Amino acid sequence: MVINFKREKCNNFKVAESREWLVTNGIGGYASGTIANLLTRRYHGLLIAALQPPLKRTLLLTKLDETARYKNQNYPLYCNRWADGAINPEGYKQIENFHLEGTIAVWKFTFADIVLEKRIWMEQGENTTYIHYNLRSGSQPLNLVIKALINYRDHHYNTYANNWQTSINETNKGIYIQPFTAAAPLYLLTDPQIDNRTLICTPANNWYYGFNLAIEKYRGQQEIEDHLNSITFNSQLEVGKSLTIVASTKENPTTNGEQALASRLDYEKQIIQKFTTTKKSQAEQKKLTYQRSTKSTQNKPISSAKAKPTPEWIKQLVLAANQFIVDRRSPKHPDGKTIIAGYHWFEDWGRDTMISLPGLAICSGQFNVARSILQTFAEYVDQGMLPNRFPDSGGTPDYNTVDATLWYFEAIRAYHEATEDDKLLAELFPVLAEIIDWYRRGTRYNIQLDPDDGLIYAGEAGSQITWMDAKVGDWAVTQRIGKPIEISALWYNALQIMYRFAQKLRKNNQEYRMLARLIKEKGFARFWNQQSGYCYDVIDTPNGNDASLRPNQIFALSLPPRGKYSYTPPLTAEQEKKVMDICTSKLLTPYGLRSLASDDPEYKGVYGGDIYQRDGAYHQGTVWGWLIGAYVTAHLRIYNDPAKAEELLKPMAEHLMLHGIGNISEIFDGNEPITPRGCIAQAWSVAEVLRAWSMIN
Repeated sequence: MVINFKREKCNNFKVAESREWLVTNGIGGYASGTIANLLTRRYHGLLIAALQPPLKRTLLLTKLDETARYKNQNYPLYCNRWADGAINPEGYKQIENFHLEGTIAVWKFTFADIVLEKRIWMEQGENTTYIHYNLRSGSQPLNLVIKALINYRDHHYNTYANNWQTSINETNKGIYIQPFTAAAPLYLLTDPQIDNRTLICTPANNWYYGFNLAIEKYRGQQEIEDHLNSITFNSQLEVGKSLTIVASTKENPTTNGEQALASRLDYEKQIIQKFTTTKKSQAEQKKLTYQRSTKSTQNKPISSAKAKPTPEWIKQLVLAANQFIVDRRSPKHPDGKTIIAGYHWFEDWGRDTMISLPGLAICSGQFNVARSILQTFAEYVDQGMLPNRFPDSGGTPDYNTVDATLWYFEAIRAYHEATEDDKLLAELFPVLAEIIDWYRRGTRYNIQLDPDDGLIYAGEAGSQITWMDAKVGDWAVTQRIGKPIEISALWYNALQIMYRFAQKLRKNNQEYRMLARLIKEKGFARFWNQQSGYCYDVIDTPNGNDASLRPNQIFALSLPPRGKYSYTPPLTAEQEKKVMDICTSKLLTPYGLRSLASDDPEYKGVYGGDIYQRDGAYHQGTVWGWLIGAYVTAHLRIYNDPAKAEELLKPMAEHLMLHGIGNISEIFDGNEPITPRGCIAQAWSVAEVLRAWSMIN
């Protein structure tokens, strides 16, 4: 068991309120909260349903406040912080243990002679959450009173008590609630083994005012919210028996808690098995390839390759990886897939999806998922560009990114190298060729080829089209207009990939080869800053060359990873080692790379405050977890020391207990103690750690 908090942690309020759990449903919906069962974010709730998968995420069931009545004494199992800062009640003091069972959140409450377990999970493919109680031991039955607090709002906003004409109606195995006529119904159902003799449902219409959301306050957002107690369950629970509350947008979900739990456990077991099977298969193939290359197979049978045992924390990350893969159906691809960039608040972003795809889908052996994502996004290519993001409210995608499209080439390369799927390659090649053509002749945001050095120039005043894309109103914090180094590395990589793809499909590939040669001979030489001993971050900006020390130059060392698509690096061996040295000494932290060196006058070491303060620090010193993947890849290629490369990933194993439990955060403070911030679960952070670990092993 990787994720396990014992009583001393669970009863420590600072720990219990700062560790957040997450369960998801594969269509964009989720449930999330804290060990303490305390709301600290607007994004906490037991059912945040994706009403238009994977988007229109709507809070329907906020929480269940449970009180156990046993031997004439009340034991609260929940916790609330109110507007005045008071913590009441302190139900976290009844928690003996909290752990993850796969991704299922599990509490063990102990009081008197009672042991009560509670589990929360979601049904894959449905907006359905299960809250399952099991009375493990006690000397007599337990009375459980459960107040259901509901809401109905976009997950980005807050609710204040209003005059909803809430409708509560009986249905098979429970009730359904509509706060107002146009609202999607919320079904609250119970396990079929519970009958009217042991379960009483009492309608209510009581607003609870002034929930204090502490993290929203830190983020400069409105921190006070109200929730409606619409119904109260009163159940007598016998020792050895269970009670399941099912919250769903579906009228007839499975209500058998034990059956639904077994189904979820089996689903996650299959995810792990697919990963381990893929890992073993790759080990066999690599051994076979090596033996053939060294002619060691003559008159000798090929023995089974013994893959290194997978650490439990990596298996936990494989399950975390699966949480980001969700449905995005389209007329052409009714089974289409995409990747949620991060929980709680991100949608599916083109850039994040393509960076994450190798780690989330390919390393885990979910090749059909990877194929579906690549096909789905091909539908949305417009003027040579992939969408940057799909708005949560729906509508036209945003096309304000120069690099998402270039990461698409790398994602296809990684997929083809793993699968040798020539059919998909032939299907997507015309799209890729069209993208190259658009970038050469020019597209949105002044993206165009400079024929003198072969590099891509991009950007215009007020735009923020690289991954360093923070913008507040008209203020683009890091505009990076000109020729950013990672865009040049990605463009060079894309041309090399197209050369190989065209060769594979027996198409003319000389233009790709000639352009890549121009970049190697002339373009990248312009990035070297002889005075500083590292690369300029952006050249040919409106103000000259930008010598800020940023991590973007690491991609000139890491693209592509070692494999059959390797090519001549754009920098010299001496330059590469100097880049590694400066990134190690100035940017590397245990959890990723700083986005700006700490001795830069513009450095911001703490991420917090209102939107201007947070976005002002977002790429000005804040540590990004996903960059550890490129750093480790570069380290492995340059130093060829797998043991050292793997050591660089070890802090992430400890991090699984520190923020989003069992997951990897989006960002961290640049200053010590490098506190995790931003999303508690970020797709590319998880993906890049998995990809780097898989490559090493």
